[in-house]
Amino acid sequence: MQLRFYDTLTREKRPFEPLDAANVRMYACGPTVYDFAHIGNGRAAIVFDLLFRVLRHHYGADHVKYVRNITDVDDKINARAARDYPGLPLNEAIRKVTEETYQQYQDDVTALGCLPPTVQPRATEHIPEMRAIIEKLVAGGFAYVAEDHVLFSPQAMNAANKVLPRYGALSKRSLDEMIAGARVDVAPYKRDNTDFVLWKPSKPGEPSWPSPAGIAVEGRPGWHIECSAMAWKHLGERFDIHGGGIDLVFPHHENELAQTCCAFHSDRMANFWMHNGFLQVESEKMSKSLGNFFTIRDLLADWPGEVLRLSMLKTHYRSPLDWTLKSAEESTRTLDDWYAFAADATGGTPAPAAIEALADDLNTAQMLAALHALRHEANSSEKARADFAATLRMLGFLSQSSAEWKSRKEQASGIDPARVEGLIADRAAARARKDFAESDRIRDELAAMGVVLKDGKGADGKPVTTWEMA
Repeated sequence: MQLRFYDTLTREKRPFEPLDAANVRMYACGPTVYDFAHIGNGRAAIVFDLLFRVLRHHYGADHVKYVRNITDVDDKINARAARDYPGLPLNEAIRKVTEETYQQYQDDVTALGCLPPTVQPRATEHIPEMRAIIEKLVAGGFAYVAEDHVLFSPQAMNAANKVLPRYGALSKRSLDEMIAGARVDVAPYKRDNTDFVLWKPSKPGEPSWPSPAGIAVEGRPGWHIECSAMAWKHLGERFDIHGGGIDLVFPHHENELAQTCCAFHSDRMANFWMHNGFLQVESEKMSKSLGNFFTIRDLLADWPGEVLRLSMLKTHYRSPLDWTLKSAEESTRTLDDWYAFAADATGGTPAPAAIEALADDLNTAQMLAALHALRHEANSSEKARADFAATLRMLGFLSQSSAEWKSRKEQASGIDPARVEGLIADRAAARARKDFAESDRIRDELAAMGVVLKDGKGADGKPVTTWEMA
């Protein structure tokens, strides 16, 4: 089965051929750990977790390395540390903030069904690698020192030999376009407006490290150099896939690519660049000012993580996603059926039709169609039921037993299962004595509680009533 993925750099979907099939390597930009992650961050985590699962299925779990970084040096982190721990030294306060918020993120994405990446490096633990890359860039004439800053020069990159890609190739922007519409910091020490910071002097009270390139004062890295350094340390000068949200294409990924290619004199950093689309809420851009800004933790208070996962996988990863209440309700009903039907099934193998859909640039719409077809087939085939369950588990679903899933819904709804069972028993007694008025009254009472009854027959032919939450 041939995997095919869309590459943002070349703007085409093409066959995926890893540099080394025994060591497939992917990197995805992770969180800046200063607060709870929002649901847009959750979408990125789910998308690249799905990609990780597909690669593991195709090449073997021991042959895929997934690196997702943690940005733990940032102005927002500094501000939160000073606010929350004013009595502690700054570096100690920063560590407390980042440890706490990293664990929150980890708990949240685990609830979304995401596997832990192979490596989750922290930026602050890779300062030597950042310094080494910066030294290479200065020595190669791609970066320069000015007023205790080190700046990268896109102009120098574009004037270099033809091995290097053109700066702007990833975002498909010219330097003039970047100057006209970009977030460009104007500073007197810059040679050109598009030059960006690799290293800067630390202000009083900010975290600091010995500076590269002979700078006497201590400083701190720019954002873009962090990912170049962590990817290099854990995946090498060139690797297979670099992922992230579409909002990172420029300037972050553009600058990452420039730094890495110039430092190592290469035409590529990653063979494929993959980006997930934006997320909206009820057809509006998510914004605190609109009152529709939600963290993953906010939604997990109301919905199981697998409901959020399924809702996000209904839309192809490169398309904009509209988070809606209706979609979450539909996903809940679908998962109720999957759990009731397949959670206790064992054995089986993932269905080829679903895997083939994912091999085509993670075509989740086609994958879901294959799942629905298999669900229908499984009504009359125990093997198909086992394969259905195995496919769902491979995709990050059915992490609980059917009873655990049902119990969580009951707890969320505030329903007392013992009371429900008692009312069902009373209804069964009323039906047995042909008191249908009382039987209907009990059914209506249960319906008002949000309980749906299903009457059927057991293996012995006797009436059996099961129930679930509406």
